[in-house]
Amino acid sequence: MSSLTVEHLFSSLLPFSQRLQGLIDTLGLDLSPYDTDHIALRVNDAEQAKQLHQAWLAHGDEISNNMINGRPIVVVKTREALTVGGWKTHCVELPYPGDKAYPEEGWEHAEWVIPSLATTPEALLEDVFALFPTLKSEWDTLEEKGVKVKLSSPSGEGERLANPTVAFKAKGVCIKLHPVTLEQVIESEQ
Repeated sequence: MSSLTVEHLFSSLLPFSQRLQGLIDTLGLDLSPYDTDHIALRVNDAEQAKQLHQAWLAHGDEISNNMINGRPIVVVKTREALTVGGWKTHCVELPYPGDKAYPEEGWEHAEWVIPSLATTPEALLEDVFALFPTLKSEWDTLEEKGVKVKLSSPSGEGERLANPTVAFKAKGVCIKLHPVTLEQVIESEQ
């Protein structure tokens, strides 16, 4: 089990932000007008996840604990904003481990909400291209730059809102773009 603690996670926000900014720059995205919806952790050990889950509750309130793709995913809304580069967010997503082991535990991705009425990942990608023409022009070079792209439509039990996602992953961090906030998705479950 790792020695991952909330205090360690707070202190690792700056290097995480710098790695995210590197990916943002590689993609040629200007995310400055958009809100960081939430940031997410990766943990390999269920006992570690339970300890972090309880520790985060000292910093905020659990707003969701839902089964997604066969495992619990907890969302805590922090009382104090967390700074991620030039953005702030109040939501931390803590997925309990599934059957995949991550090479590095800690902060793994950040998600931004972008304007779109898309209900499928393919339609969202078209809106992403319209918002970020540089990305469209560089699309065919992403793989050689070490960027993996994934289109998905994750959903939890009881969700009634479509929230397609375009994800970009490189060098141990991931950026996800989607049209609906995590809090709106959680409200749709009620």
